[in-house]
Amino acid sequence: MSIKISKKIMSKLGRTNAEFELIEEGDKILVGLSGGKDSLTMIHAMKEQQRRAPFKFEFLAVTVTYGMGENLEALKEHCKKYDIPHIVHETNTYELAQEKIRKNSSFCSFFSRMRRGYLYSVAKEHGCNKVALGHHMDDAAESFFMNFIYNGQMRSLAPKYKAQNGLIVIRPLIQMRERQLRAFVEENNIEAIGDEACPAMRFDVKMPHARATMKEMLSKMEKEYPSLFVSMNASFKNISYESFFDKEKFNI
Repeated sequence: MSIKISKKIMSKLGRTNAEFELIEEGDKILVGLSGGKDSLTMIHAMKEQQRRAPFKFEFLAVTVTYGMGENLEALKEHCKKYDIPHIVHETNTYELAQEKIRKNSSFCSFFSRMRRGYLYSVAKEHGCNKVALGHHMDDAAESFFMNFIYNGQMRSLAPKYKAQNGLIVIRPLIQMRERQLRAFVEENNIEAIGDEACPAMRFDVKMPHARATMKEMLSKMEKEYPSLFVSMNASFKNISYESFFDKEKFNI
């Protein structure tokens, strides 16, 4: 059975790639594959892009474990079935977290930071020059409002940036909606890994509420303003720096 990937997803992927020059001739890209709907969509979209693109590039899907005895057999079989190069990188992050994370402290940033570090190391080890992450437009919008409300900062998720170690990090799905990615796995009957794999479920800590709150807020806003995400996507590319309170940016 072949994978069906919508024209909308491939069209958006192609336009985003052309706009931000994410994937280029000769690239070798490490793709972070958690097994969730976002990263599963990304590996299949990139596989199809590899077939269609007028330039050559390679990619390697990498799954980082936390050392919790995760069962990844279904994910391994899925990659094997669809000829997706895939490796599993084992870590002891869970064990480290038990020593470092205190009750009621933030664990999301810890696991995210550790996972990103491992992905960078594996990328260097396998000669990759780029790392692809599966963030989408909903993630970018939620991150913007989280930073705006909780941190007093105008900040979101860039489609492309250079990490301190010189690797280029790209987000091929950044202009897609989360519902498109959910529809992809559902239509293809792909078994996606969900929140049950989150290591935080095993810790006696408060669950993070900020992102869930932002998701709920944006859902309500979108019902009242249906073009909300279209406008946000446009506004992220149309920033009037001189109209804010940063005196370094004043146009005088």
